Amino acid sequence: MKKTDSQLQRDVMDELEWEPSVDHADVGVAVNDGVVTLSGYVKSYPQKVAAEKATRRVEGVKAIAEEIKVRFASQPKTADHEIAKRIIDMFSWSSSIPEDTINVKVEHGWVTLTGSVNWNYQSIEARNVAGRVTGVTGVSNLVEVKKLPLASDIKTRILSAFERQADLDAKSVTVVTSGNTVTLGGRVKAWNERGIAERAAWAAPGVNRVEDNIVVAF
Repeated sequence: MKKTDSQLQRDVMDELEWEPSVDHADVGVAVNDGVVTLSGYVKSYPQKVAAEKATRRVEGVKAIAEEIKVRFASQPKTADHEIAKRIIDMFSWSSSIPEDTINVKVEHGWVTLTGSVNWNYQSIEARNVAGRVTGVTGVSNLVEVKKLPLASDIKTRILSAFERQADLDAKSVTVVTSGNTVTLGGRVKAWNERGIAERAAWAAPGVNRVEDNIVVAF
């Protein structure tokens, strides 16, 4: 009886696991119409040869596409699954990133982040953390900010921020929200007032874009 590709894949993986001379932890196995593709990393060239021989022993293997790379212990761990594990660990260590809210996908070193968070700074922090991991070639940050901002909430935050400062007046600042975007307008007397208003807008839940149209009138 002819094996299915999934059955053949399991058999090859079992054979690699059974072979004592091969550290199979970082070896990937894919099968398409009886053709087996070996990928990933091993720690020495003899292990690479042993992995290929073990695969050829499995009944049903028509051909082998061997893409295993030799990576010595001193070299950085940059396999996709290792990068993903490192990112997840760093997320768990960060107090700014809520647990189990962001999904991580790594393909040829390129990281794609998905999921949803309550605050824009959490999305930004996730992107920054992922980008610092060795082996990452780029980051696509598709994390969404869940809550929609309310103009009243943002206006209150701006007023509170201004009240904590001396000689600042928030009454001249206008706030308009559309979805997750906040548009600031009006006139202030100094650049630092404009910065305070913008930071207050970013601090509101759900904001992922701030358009600052405030005019500084000296």
